[in-house]
Amino acid sequence: MQELLRKAIERALEEGANFADARIVRRKSEEVYVKNGRPERIESREEAGLGIRVIWNKALGFAATNQLTPEGVRETAKMAIQMARSAHKAGNMEVNLSEEEVGEGSFKFPYKENPFDIPLPDKVEFLLECDRLLNISPKIKVRESTLNSFREEKFFLSSEGADIEQIITICGGGISATAVEGEETQERSYPAMGGNYAQMGWEFVRSLDLPSQAERIAKEAEALLNAPLCPSDERTLIIGKSMLGLQIHESCGHPSEADRVFGYETSYAGDTFLTRDKLGNFRYGSPLVNLVADATLEKALGHFEFDDEGVRAQKIELVKEGIFKNYLTSREVAYKLGIKSGGCARADGYNNLPLIRMTNINLEPGDFSLDELVQETKAGLLIEEYSSWSIDDKRLNFQFAGEIGWLIENGEIKGMVKNPTYTGITPLFWNSLDAVTDESTLFLLGVPNCGKGEPPQAMFVGHQVPYARFQRVRIGVMKR
Repeated sequence: MQELLRKAIERALEEGANFADARIVRRKSEEVYVKNGRPERIESREEAGLGIRVIWNKALGFAATNQLTPEGVRETAKMAIQMARSAHKAGNMEVNLSEEEVGEGSFKFPYKENPFDIPLPDKVEFLLECDRLLNISPKIKVRESTLNSFREEKFFLSSEGADIEQIITICGGGISATAVEGEETQERSYPAMGGNYAQMGWEFVRSLDLPSQAERIAKEAEALLNAPLCPSDERTLIIGKSMLGLQIHESCGHPSEADRVFGYETSYAGDTFLTRDKLGNFRYGSPLVNLVADATLEKALGHFEFDDEGVRAQKIELVKEGIFKNYLTSREVAYKLGIKSGGCARADGYNNLPLIRMTNINLEPGDFSLDELVQETKAGLLIEEYSSWSIDDKRLNFQFAGEIGWLIENGEIKGMVKNPTYTGITPLFWNSLDAVTDESTLFLLGVPNCGKGEPPQAMFVGHQVPYARFQRVRIGVMKR
């Protein structure tokens, strides 16, 4: 692989490139999906190819190929140069990269059980057993169970001398039950909508223990049919698990991506309210808000040793004691900001350019227990799993919904409500945070399909979250 990368880079330099980096990516994925007692989808995919990025006369060019031969990669390098020349002729913006230490090394991220060694019939039978346990009532109209495995080998070389190999394995899955009665539909999922995933092997699926949770979520889905609606008023809100992960993802992770500041990312998913004048002085939230982008967090989906520009993984303070401190950056925007790159540039496969992507965006834990948060709440709502979300193009005005809510009255959880929703304005919402639970409550959410860019790219990101309590939040505001 390295020899092919060298040939690509040599050809780019021969053609006049001032800089070149190249990646060979080999991917293998497997999905098993069971619906209503039948295997609906069993897919296995493999792909491999090379992508090369060049800078010629301060213009960027990129090309990719799945022809992994010396001739194929050299021709692709020549094509990348042609793209850069065309960009230069068109008068596109100049591209400069921040100076970084040259990365080297081979890294294979550990796991205990290779998920691809588990026979497919065993995986199907495992999901069929989950399906049988979900089937508790005629009202459960849709039962879904899924398992996904993913392996990526990535080889990276640059004209600056970088030489990096990384191999990651990801595994996970989930179950869901949808109850229907008349025009009413309610869904419950475990461990999160679409499942949960980690940079681990089959041992992670074992730890989820999906069969043990099937009957519970099916019963909750059925009970939600006749549960009272979420009240529509203003009260204390406690959120955790996937709900808090979503909140951080949409209202903290995406707005801190620096390419949105410079207008590189606008049409697909909006830009950001975090303009450059806010860096270092803007009060994002209360003093209890400490948000980090931690690519060094082991087992999380956004964990790696080097990003796709060869920059080492880092733990970056995005918000410290409520003050906005840093953006997520690539080498290009880091140069514009006059700083070092945060190592946040990643590409979906071999045939896409690296974009600024979230790594693991985490809320640091506090000192409370969940019981203490509940006991100190006079009138509140607890939500742990999300079901839908909406946020404006500036990442300010949001409306989120959960699968199930639990009312809190005078320090006690009293009962479930259906269609729990809440709304807010990002900085006002985070400034209302008044308590965060401790390390013992941390939940690691793996998001395998964060979308960004045109053409769209999907990326693995993570969120490690405690429970957080917010005061005077509008709830029950969406259409029922």
